[in-house]
Amino acid sequence: MARPQRIFVCQSCGAVAARWQGRCEACGEWNTIVEETSDNTGIGSGPQKAARGKGRQIELVAMSGESADPPRLESAIAELDRVLGGGLVPGSALLVGGDPGIGKSTLLLQAMSALSNRGHDVVYISGEEAIAQVRMRARRLGLAETDVQLGAETNLRDIISTLESGRPPDAVVIDSIQTMWTDALDSAPGTVAQVRASAQELVRFAKKNGTAVILVGHVTKEGQIAGPRVVEHMVDAVLYFEGERGHQFRILRAVKNRFGPANEIGVFEMGALGLTEVPNPSALFLGERDGGTSGSAVFAGIEGTRPVLVEIQALVAQSALGTPRRADLAVASALVSSITGNPLPAECVIFGEIALSGGVRPVSQMDARLKEAEKLGFSSAIVPAGAARPDAGGALKLTGIGDLASLLAHLATSDDTERASRDA
Repeated sequence: MARPQRIFVCQSCGAVAARWQGRCEACGEWNTIVEETSDNTGIGSGPQKAARGKGRQIELVAMSGESADPPRLESAIAELDRVLGGGLVPGSALLVGGDPGIGKSTLLLQAMSALSNRGHDVVYISGEEAIAQVRMRARRLGLAETDVQLGAETNLRDIISTLESGRPPDAVVIDSIQTMWTDALDSAPGTVAQVRASAQELVRFAKKNGTAVILVGHVTKEGQIAGPRVVEHMVDAVLYFEGERGHQFRILRAVKNRFGPANEIGVFEMGALGLTEVPNPSALFLGERDGGTSGSAVFAGIEGTRPVLVEIQALVAQSALGTPRRADLAVASALVSSITGNPLPAECVIFGEIALSGGVRPVSQMDARLKEAEKLGFSSAIVPAGAARPDAGGALKLTGIGDLASLLAHLATSDDTERASRDA
């Protein structure tokens, strides 16, 4: 029996070294070299050494032949299908990465539910959450009645045995690849060896059974999918889900796609009921633009195959400070109150974003802000003009402000009214 070979593998980039060392020469990370045992018999070890002899002949075809386009599983989520090049390809492997809490699981749960509603057999395997937690999210998103099959498991052998026990599903989500492990290796889940072996076995399952397999990957502090880069080479497409958790907009970007254009983007908005599509991002970026102010220009750019129009603002002003800034609406109101010596109404809340041009623009989750203010006993609110809808605010009295000049006029009028009432 062959003696197991000892190798030293970087847990950050997957580079193999002949001996242990404190710093990886490939990626420069410190204390990431871990000793592993390779006996060339486990999953991910590659083809076994066979007896020497003649191999079988393979079929060679002409370049000029015709090939049919691969079939697609359309999810009815247009922005997702756009990034994928028209939908999921049966037998393909897809890797989705993004920061924790950015919405990867929400997006994929919505996509699986949409495929299920179209009659496809789909499975969602969670290695990080219990079944009750996934069901709780599904109820919050209004997806509890869909026919998505759920599983909570990290043992790769059990997962693949379950998927192959009957008719292979049309699509499978593995959330996440870093939690999967195989007993063919001694290393812990999340290590380079386990991630590489698990991904290889799942890709093999996808190709063998014609199932579209979607792998969720964690992202490192550098913004790259954790684990060896070889995993990105194994799969057919790599998508990154980008955005700030404090803001409602998300961008799904394809950095690799064997079945469609790379660098394509899809835009989503995170709300109380999950992610909704933003089919026209240009209208979103330009919706509050005031063409009558100086220091504003519109840039026409290209993201993938999609033209995107974005407003660029510039402000030049005399200031004794090195970096003059604009404040938001509440801070501006407090500054006006301090300068004039007139207090703001105690029962009034104020929010909004001031652009460099002086215009007041809406902020995220305005309905939630107004609801909380009403719950705490406030009776009025000064909000951006676009948020002062008749159906917004509930019992609150809303005052829409379009720019700083309107804010100053409103606060002066309020001061005069309050002074007159005190004198009376």
